[in-house]
Amino acid sequence: MTYHPKSDFMRVMIERGFLADCTDYQGLDEALSKGGVPGYIGFDATAKSLHVGSLIQIMMLRWLQKTGHKPITLMGGGTTKVGDPSFRAEERPLLTPAQIDDNIDGIKQVFAAYVDYDDSPTGAMMVNNAEWLDDLKYLDFLRDIGRHFSVNRMLSFESVKSRLDREQSLSFLEFNYMILQAYDFMELNRRYGCLLQMGGSDQWGNIVNGIDLTRRILDVEVYGLTSPLLTTSDGKKMGKSQDGAVWLNAEMLSPYEFWQFWRNTTDADVGRFLKLYTELAVEECTRLGALEGAEINDAKIVLANEVTALLHGRAAAEAAEATAREVFEKGGVGDDLPTLELTAEDVGDGISAVQLIVRSGLVKSGKEAKRLIAENGARVDDAPLTDPGQMFDVAALASPVKLSAGKKRHALVKLAD
Repeated sequence: MTYHPKSDFMRVMIERGFLADCTDYQGLDEALSKGGVPGYIGFDATAKSLHVGSLIQIMMLRWLQKTGHKPITLMGGGTTKVGDPSFRAEERPLLTPAQIDDNIDGIKQVFAAYVDYDDSPTGAMMVNNAEWLDDLKYLDFLRDIGRHFSVNRMLSFESVKSRLDREQSLSFLEFNYMILQAYDFMELNRRYGCLLQMGGSDQWGNIVNGIDLTRRILDVEVYGLTSPLLTTSDGKKMGKSQDGAVWLNAEMLSPYEFWQFWRNTTDADVGRFLKLYTELAVEECTRLGALEGAEINDAKIVLANEVTALLHGRAAAEAAEATAREVFEKGGVGDDLPTLELTAEDVGDGISAVQLIVRSGLVKSGKEAKRLIAENGARVDDAPLTDPGQMFDVAALASPVKLSAGKKRHALVKLAD
């Protein structure tokens, strides 16, 4: 990147590795230099929480506010009813309006940790595109908006082409998604003066559509900026762990497990992740990322603490680190481990080791639990577990039992009070 920005926001985006592409570097930079630019990112409400894969976008909104601009979190209450086909092999399952509203309530909790919602000039806004999409009249929409879209051009976008090249079905419902997203940008500009749409690089085509539509209908110049689609250094998609999605809501993933995800970062990713997911000075991120040997583990603890503190608060980060030290360095139990509470009725005459491992969330199935035991990866209170049929009765669970899957994943099992 050879562009030398004037605005703080563009400087941060470039220095910290957020920037993949921009529709007009100079035009956007000039607008940002004047201050107070409203910018948005859209999030479809397909689950009750966002996961780590969305964190790069959330951090972009946070930096937008910190550098004097106005972030808009656009909830896709309307577009979730259609589903974004971008780079997906198949159509998303359709959700009911009640499920979508429920998911939006869960997602709101995450944003509040990163941006301040208030009435100040830089106060964040949360907007739901159902406000304008739910009441669209189909024929009017086709006539007024649809005529500005070339099907030839829509077919040329990589997100559509890749699906068609694999001869996978793309429904007419999904094909409409990019028109609706373009309409969102125009509507946000009309209602709130929004000048910037951000998103992952897979959203480039949708963003460009919105810019064209806003220029054609409102005769206003707006801008698009994309972030790289992140993979870890070993090629895995960011946001997934061996146990599934790394959720941002504490009810779906405990702060300790979230902390542990970052603590387990590959050495080669530490410096890059510090720049993207924390607010430590760039020089410090570079220094920590360059550490080697045992010292890189200290950098990983800094990464885990800083990322967890932003989302769950500093106290949760410190508690997670204390638990990790207790578990890994001293062989103790730790206060903050994921905990399975069982009633005496749950235990009955006894509950097997396999059932406990599955119910505690360390593995997904009995088959996986048996394989873990067969491969000597399971431990009970740090002692090897060799018998999948070993039973635990109420007396055995009178004090908390620590289960371990490998060296890094642990859970407690205890009787409910």
